[in-house]
Amino acid sequence: MMFNKILLAYDGSQAANKALEKAVQLVNLTEGAELRVVHVFDFPRVFIGEGLAPIPASINKEYYDLANQTAEDVKNKIAQAGVNAVVDVIQGSPAEVILDYAAEHDADVIVVGSRGLGGIREFVLGSVSHNVVQHAKIPVLVVK
Repeated sequence: MMFNKILLAYDGSQAANKALEKAVQLVNLTEGAELRVVHVFDFPRVFIGEGLAPIPASINKEYYDLANQTAEDVKNKIAQAGVNAVVDVIQGSPAEVILDYAAEHDADVIVVGSRGLGGIREFVLGSVSHNVVQHAKIPVLVVK
């Protein structure tokens, strides 16, 4: 099966870098295939009881700056691989954004690392990759 529109979900983790390698291989299998990369980040939230505690703007700026740096890193890696790609940075819930992005851009396949940088929730199969696999309407390649 050849894929023409490949979506890579990228978070800068080791698994995401392996997924990047596979996505590049997929792009190179089909002439004219396009690669889109989405890096999704979300601002931290702190709940105290039933309320949401305000987060200092400096913390949110750090998350935003890190997201943009991650996007620049993946752009450099893609350029080194000799592949053209569109790289987008989007704020939101990662699995939801990835699935919506795939639908909006008519992706044929989603390539995602098995575990990301999500912390304690990500023991066996990362919660983001698990959610994407469970809800995607197109094939998902999970890379370990």
